[in-house]
Order: sequence, then C-alpha cells, then structure tokens
Amino acid sequence: MNGEISIEIMDTLSGSELSQLTELLLEVVNEGASIGFLPPLSEEDARAYFESVIKQTSFLVVAKFDNVIVGSVQLHLAPQPNARHRCEIAKLMTNSSVRRKGIARLLMNKAEELARESNRSLVVLDTREGDPSNLLYSSLNYIEAGRIPNYAKSANGKLDTTVYYYKCLI
Repeated sequence: MNGEISIEIMDTLSGSELSQLTELLLEVVNEGASIGFLPPLSEEDARAYFESVIKQTSFLVVAKFDNVIVGSVQLHLAPQPNARHRCEIAKLMTNSSVRRKGIARLLMNKAEELARESNRSLVVLDTREGDPSNLLYSSLNYIEAGRIPNYAKSANGKLDTTVYYYKCLI
C-alpha cells in the first residue's frame, strides 16, 4: 500500500462519497460482518442508511486511501441528560483490500479523539464473539464488560453471542 491515508470527519456526503460508503457497507455485510445488517443487503437500503447517518449527535469518520473511502466508523453521542458523559462506537468497517494495515486503529483513535473533544469520558461498543475486531478492541485497552448469547443473527441464521466493551477516557 503506497499512498496516503487520510482520516476525515464527514458532515455532508457528496454523491461519490455516498456511493463509496454504500459499496463499503455492501462488501462487509456480504462478507458476513456483524454490523446490524444481513445479506443480501440491497444497494438502496445501504444508501438510505448512510443518508440517515449524519446528525447532531453522531460523527461519521472515514478513512480515504488515494482519495477513495476504504473504511469508516461512527461515534454516537448519548443525548440524554444523565448520559452526556458517554458515547458509543458503531459500525467500524474497512475494505477487505486494506485490512491489517492499521486503518481500523486510525479510525478508532480519531473516534476517541472526537469523544474527548465532546467531553465524553466513557466509550462503549459491542462486537460479535470471535470476530477479529475483538483483538483490535483489546489492543486499544477496551475492557470486556460481558457477553450476551443469542444476540445477533448471522447470515446463516445462527444466533451469535455479542461481547460488550468499554473504555474510560479519563
């Protein structure tokens, strides 16, 4: 991989960026990623999802390689008065062609930076048991809080366990 990787916060999406995010979502869902969707995911549904993502209580962070989106993560700020100290990581994904290159780590670091800038001291997330993301989160000092069996359905119909993690930023 010889090129420049940039990490950007998106507050609007051009048609091209929307198309690239739609393609990324379709790829990872069709590969079996446990990020809230099941294959076959239609292009229309993937596009509609990203059209709804940008809002005041969320950040959409993307990784671009040679100006093409190759990864993304979302940071959702809890809006409730008693929860304004916490946030949630959602839908971390990278294109298969750039995996194991540090892009997910760069995205997570940016999400944590945004959490701190938003005065959030607690970050939570969940992921499917056994997925490679568990290793990433552990390496970033996230602490396992617990597991819930039969939490999310996989493409094959199997109900998988989810693992919850948290990290205190102060």
